[in-house]
Amino acid sequence: MNSKKHIVKFVLGLLLFVGSFGFSQSKKQQELEERRQELRQEIQKINQLQQENKSKEKSQLSLIENYNYKINVLNNLISVTNQQANLLTREINSNQKKITKLRDELKALKADYAAMIVKSYKSKNQQSRIMFLLSSNNFRQAYKRLQYMKQYSDHQKQQGQEIKSKSEELQSINASLLKQKDDKQKLIAENRVVQKTLEDERKQHEILMASIKKNINVYAAQIRTKQQEADRIDKEIDRIIREAIVKSNKKAGKPATSTGFSLTPEEKVLASNFASNKGKLPWPVERGLVTLRYGSQPSPIDKSLTIRSNGVRIATEKGAKVKAVFNGEVSSIIVIKNANPIVMIRHGNYITAYKNLSKVYVKEGDKVTTKQEIGEVFTNPSNGETILNFIIYQNLNTLNPSEWIYKM
Repeated sequence: MNSKKHIVKFVLGLLLFVGSFGFSQSKKQQELEERRQELRQEIQKINQLQQENKSKEKSQLSLIENYNYKINVLNNLISVTNQQANLLTREINSNQKKITKLRDELKALKADYAAMIVKSYKSKNQQSRIMFLLSSNNFRQAYKRLQYMKQYSDHQKQQGQEIKSKSEELQSINASLLKQKDDKQKLIAENRVVQKTLEDERKQHEILMASIKKNINVYAAQIRTKQQEADRIDKEIDRIIREAIVKSNKKAGKPATSTGFSLTPEEKVLASNFASNKGKLPWPVERGLVTLRYGSQPSPIDKSLTIRSNGVRIATEKGAKVKAVFNGEVSSIIVIKNANPIVMIRHGNYITAYKNLSKVYVKEGDKVTTKQEIGEVFTNPSNGETILNFIIYQNLNTLNPSEWIYKM
């Protein structure tokens, strides 16, 4: 008895595992498809931005950055598409096994059903149902015979229904299999096109790099100059944040040497709300691509040179409006020599900085709301590039914007 229970438990467990495995595969396929569509949209944005700026003569440094970025996105797209195709292959193999098993079950069911029909037909020829009942020795026997005939009839119906159910399941899996095969062929065809694009981009990248290597010292000097300029601006922002911290601490009657803001009850609530929206904050521009990530990374021109980025660099369209990513107060509008205006918005002890603006729509002390337009991104007239530099601080510490902005 116990062994039967163990067998039943094992079979139920196996069915649950198979069902959950199928569900997890379907969920994985959906996640991969969502990621593939995101990458395709990203490539579309890159192409649109390139098309808008094609009449401008870009610097070779900018071109290399663009090639590197696009090649990276194309590689990711190929990788995700391959994962989808491989998962479809596994699903196709699984469905083919199911079809084989169902066909065998259906064949056995049909054979049993045919044998039952023949037996029933022969039984009717030998003796009618009424005579079968009337020939009973007593009422009890007649009742049992009636029950038997009813059970036999129910069993026939049940077998017929099971055949119908198995046939429908087989048709459904067959249809699913055909769709999966069609989806796989489409993915393979799309991947061929992407791989061809990738090859073309790599060739252009190699040609450009060969040209750059002839004057590598000149380009290395340009990279160092750009880094020095970025460091100069970041130091000025740090100085202004330090002054704001000192001011807030003095106001609260705390030591001026503190490295963090002294917050009022309202500011604490604002900071808490900002922190609770980590990963869900909106982008600071409507359309944009991150062309430089947060942190230290090797230069695409000379790997021995390190590029330090306190935030992210976002390429966007000409005339792009800059939007506040969260409710807050404009703490500073910075205008530095040889640099475009910077707007800083404070959210309790968090600060978001929006660098390289051409127009500013707000003033210091203004209260702003999420997605409110605060300015316009500067477009370089010489190369047509529209770049927003975006930084997030917690007190004096920079944070990775990609961890805070939705799908950055």
